[in-house]
This record gives sequence, structure tokens and C-alpha cells, in this order.
Amino acid sequence: MKVFKLTLLILPLVLAACGDPPPPAKQSEVPPAQAPVKMQRIALVMKTLTNPFFVEMEKGARKAESELGIELIVKTAAQETSFEQQVSIVDDLIQNRQVDALVIAPADAYHLIPSVKKAKEAGIPVVNIDARLDRKVLAESGLQGLPFISVDNAQGGYLSAKTLVDGVKKPIHAAILEGIREAENAEARKQGALRAFAENSSVKVVASETANWKIDEGYNVTKAMFVKHPTIGLVFAANDMMALGAIKYLDETGKKHVKVAGFDALAEARSAIDKGAMLASIDQQAAEQGYQGILYAMRLLKGETVPAETLLNVKLVRAGSTP
Repeated sequence: MKVFKLTLLILPLVLAACGDPPPPAKQSEVPPAQAPVKMQRIALVMKTLTNPFFVEMEKGARKAESELGIELIVKTAAQETSFEQQVSIVDDLIQNRQVDALVIAPADAYHLIPSVKKAKEAGIPVVNIDARLDRKVLAESGLQGLPFISVDNAQGGYLSAKTLVDGVKKPIHAAILEGIREAENAEARKQGALRAFAENSSVKVVASETANWKIDEGYNVTKAMFVKHPTIGLVFAANDMMALGAIKYLDETGKKHVKVAGFDALAEARSAIDKGAMLASIDQQAAEQGYQGILYAMRLLKGETVPAETLLNVKLVRAGSTP
């Protein structure tokens, strides 16, 4: 009996040993590795970096890059009049799908519109900053409502030129150094200056020529103006680069009585204002334009709606108001 009972006890153990092994102990589950989040790539395409205004614009865009965690690509043409090169840059970015969005400060109002249409067809959002693309042609191309960020250039031109005519009571001749004539901001600044000059009956505008935003052309065009009109006493320049060129000519020829006002409030212009070589300039917040342009592009990528037009405040800079 004892042998029989012992056999009955051992038999289940032998059978268990011959069966399937027990399942392994359940380990803590490890979540699968997640794919890295794609960093949005936004391009800032400007006219050039030879003008300090656009250096400041890039600084604002870099600030947005840091805050938003995006990758910023900055592209510029060689000169502010390099229209075709700027078109080539934008078309290349679109064709090779190098970016998710574009922020463009165009060289003029027309050349880049076909490129903007290509971007739209490719699903790439575009924000227009600084100089406005022509609204009529945009609408004809099905691009109405393209977000635009800048300042009231006509008001800025008016405020700058008004500093030249305030207090003028004797007859005096004035001249205007225009920007690129195809650019809407250049025309707006010119019209603002003309309005300021027209408010003073003692002022007569005798010359208005383009110097294409450039310091060397500002020098040469001012020289040509004074050959034809040696009695010019007031000069409004639609940007500081041209104003600085005019000041160089006036300084070399001893015409220190001539008053000059500009637009952009560059560091060099602020220094000239403090030294009395220049009367005033306009701060159009270049860095803020760059910052807001990138911010709007990111909002568009998220599917958000942004204003069709955003105009930042201009600031008159005179002696005593410079940093």
C-alpha cells in the first residue's frame, strides 16, 4: 500500500515534467521608438544683405526661429535690383521642395508673382513683407488675400519730409531721391514726401530721380541734380543708403547748408543725425517685420488664418531720439 501511494504521488510530477514548459514571466512592455518630429523649414528671401536694413530683418527672423523651433533658410540676391536672381532663388526653393513656407521681401512689385503662384500650386504658404506685390496682378493670378506685413510707407515719407519743411518761410528748392520705381513702397514714400512739400508754399520740388536704393547711385544722382539745380536746399531720400550717398557728395562739395532726411533709421543714419549731417529718418521696424513674417508663415502651416494686411507703426527718428 505504501508503494502504491508513493507511485500515485510521483506520477503527476513526471507527467508535468514531460509536458509544455510554462510561459515565461511577463515582462514590462517597452513602447516602440517614435519617429522624430519633422522640423518645419521656412525660407526668408530678401533683396540683399548689402543694405543694413535687411541685416536687421534677418535678426528678427532668427529670433522667431529660436522661439518657434523651426529651421530658417535665408536667401538673398546680389543687389536690390537683381530681380531675375531673386526669382531664380524662389523657383529653386519651390521646385526642389526645400522649404515648407516662404517669407518674401520682393525687389519689385511684379517679378515674383508667377513664383508665388507656383508656390501656391505646390501647397507652400507665402507671406509678403516689406515691399508689397502688386495687388491687381495678384488678384488676376488668383492670389488675392496674400498676407502682407509692412508699414505705412506714405505716412513715413510724409513725416520724414515734413521735418525738412517745418519752419521754412523763404522760397527754397527741394529734390527727391526715389527708390526702385517698380516698387510700391518707393512710390508710396515719394508721394508722402510730395504731400509734405506741397503743404508749404515756399517749397518747390525741382528734381525727382531714382537712385535705386543704393549709396553710390545716391551720390551720383545727387551730384547730377546739383549740376542742373545748384539752388537745391532740401533733399528727401526714400532710404538711408541713398541719403548717405547724398550726404557724402554734399560734404565733399561744402554744401553743408542743405538739409537731408531719409528712411530706415540705419545705425549709420542715426550717427549722421546725431552729428547734424542728417535731419531725420524713419524707423520701419525691420527686425519686427522679419519676426512677424516667420510667425505668420508658421501659423499658416498650422492651418490658422492670418490677417491679409498688417501695418506696423513707423517711428520718426531725430536728434535726441537716437539710442
